[in-house]
Amino acid sequence: MKEENYYKLLKEIFVNKESVVTELINLEAILRLPKGTEHFISDVHGEYDAFDHVLRNGSGSVKEKIKECFNETEVDVNDLATLIYYPEEKIQLEKMDKTTSEMKAWYAQKIQLLIPVVNYTSRKYTRSKVHKALPDRFSYIIEELLTENQQETDKQAYIQAIIDNVIQLKQAAPLISALCYVIQRFVVDHLHVVGDIYDRGPAPDLIMERLIHYHSVDIQWGNHDIIWLASMAGSPLALINVLRICARYGNLGIIEERYGVNLRPLVEYSWKHYTVKDKFTPKLEDEASFSAKEKNNLNKIQQATALLQFKLEGQLIKRRPEFLMDERRMLDFIDYTKSTIQLQGKTYSLVDFSAPTVDPADPCALTKEEEQLVKNLLRSFQTSEPLQRHMNFLMEKGSMYLRYNGNLLLHGCIPLHQNGDFKSFRLGQKHYSGKDLLDFFDEQIRYSYEHPDISNDFATDLLWYLWTGECSSLFGKKVMATFERYYIEDSQTHHEEKNAYYRLRNQEAICKEILKDFDLSTTGHIINGHTPVKANKGENPIKANGSMLVIDGGFAKSYQKETGLAGYTLLFNSYGLQLVAHQPFSSVNEAVTQQIDILSTKRLVEEVESRTTVAQTNIGKKLIQEKEALEMLYKNYDVY
Repeated sequence: MKEENYYKLLKEIFVNKESVVTELINLEAILRLPKGTEHFISDVHGEYDAFDHVLRNGSGSVKEKIKECFNETEVDVNDLATLIYYPEEKIQLEKMDKTTSEMKAWYAQKIQLLIPVVNYTSRKYTRSKVHKALPDRFSYIIEELLTENQQETDKQAYIQAIIDNVIQLKQAAPLISALCYVIQRFVVDHLHVVGDIYDRGPAPDLIMERLIHYHSVDIQWGNHDIIWLASMAGSPLALINVLRICARYGNLGIIEERYGVNLRPLVEYSWKHYTVKDKFTPKLEDEASFSAKEKNNLNKIQQATALLQFKLEGQLIKRRPEFLMDERRMLDFIDYTKSTIQLQGKTYSLVDFSAPTVDPADPCALTKEEEQLVKNLLRSFQTSEPLQRHMNFLMEKGSMYLRYNGNLLLHGCIPLHQNGDFKSFRLGQKHYSGKDLLDFFDEQIRYSYEHPDISNDFATDLLWYLWTGECSSLFGKKVMATFERYYIEDSQTHHEEKNAYYRLRNQEAICKEILKDFDLSTTGHIINGHTPVKANKGENPIKANGSMLVIDGGFAKSYQKETGLAGYTLLFNSYGLQLVAHQPFSSVNEAVTQQIDILSTKRLVEEVESRTTVAQTNIGKKLIQEKEALEMLYKNYDVY
């Protein structure tokens, strides 16, 4: 009965057999098109300018298309590429040293060059998809230019008349911008962000706005994303941690100015209880842009939020014995008279430790002042309209992992034992590992986010566990030594032991077992972020004979000294997989005025024998199902 109702509904869309035939022909044609280019990017950590530039140049794909479209003598590749990346800025630059007549000639020349590039980059898409991608304002003009540009010389006068009128009506600049953004759109069909949009860098909010307006995107949550989601879901502990990290990297302006969260009560609380300590000196990229008072402010807020974090963490660990984190109730192990702490049978002196609001008899208890402070901060955070919009988008497009076109995308790891067996997370009589573990985490995240008014339920506490727990696929370490790094000089206590996954992922057999657990072919790839690839020390991002690809190369400036790079990205088109290594981005101004692109090096990871078609993709599978349903409808059209 359900099947019959389905075909009756389908018959309402296709009102006669001829319309069914037309759609069948259309679907079959689409299935034979080359697959669109997928663009993978990870660990952008608030570095908007570099992130935006990589999107604009398609990890070097724009220049490749220009070179394929023209002979070397026909065009200045760098000049045209700069225009495509930054059309408005490039036009303004040209206007500065050209006369009106020279500018008109420049407009005409650039339109004539851009049209073939639009044509070339749109070849793998249907006419319908191309039409939908064109801006309404210039849709008719662009379609005419695209169509007629391929004709013989008898149509050149017609083309020239269109261009002349566009220039005469002062529409050349916006038309050129539209053409450039259409090229950017066609060069990359779909974007994957493999985690960590937030923290460290100065503009995660701008990255989120960019993604919201991007034509096709998915996100695999990273550990730094999850604490922002946890804060919106009602975790006071996650929120305090977000504030501590923002203070540490001088980014409280993101919270206060761009998201509109009132931090004045936190500032007053911090200045009331804390004095400046060396250990809490903020990590600033541009120290000269901060006054002495601002640095002191960041120092004190960092101290205040650190202690609040350790209090709230102790409370959570006590109410969640199933998390097996009792050894991380740090405030319980301190001798407050001697300012020492006992960890794993050893006693350590504490440096720059200040606990003015701690009651040694109940060290994890918040004072009434702190309870009210945390409550008000959480309310302000959760009611921020722009933050709600960004977190809602992160939930809508995000997941713990993604299976897409034969590949497994995940930010962190699959927790493993030293022998390669899947590590289990146990809850009573139930245990979760591998794919089941990530599915469980995903389910709990969504439940918590749907109930933001509840702050200490299991699901919300689990979001914090995902930030710091031993069996978290987003963390992938035994402990997070935040307390030790702040207060203990002995560097041995700072070590954070990684899960065995990060050693075993070099083995092809292990990667294939993981792919099988996720119901994927062993010819697929695992695509990871999270751990910066130290290219300057010879580390290879291509591991396990190509089964594992790690694309965190250090977008965050704080990582670039370790990595020697400014990020990896990955391209997957109909010809195969290419890994792209990027050098640091200078600035938009230099990119436009000096035509300085990010220096990118491409490495072929895998080349297919014949071009991959839409039929072989996730989208293709859905289209094949639609085709099969239409074939059934056609055969039985008079029955339904």
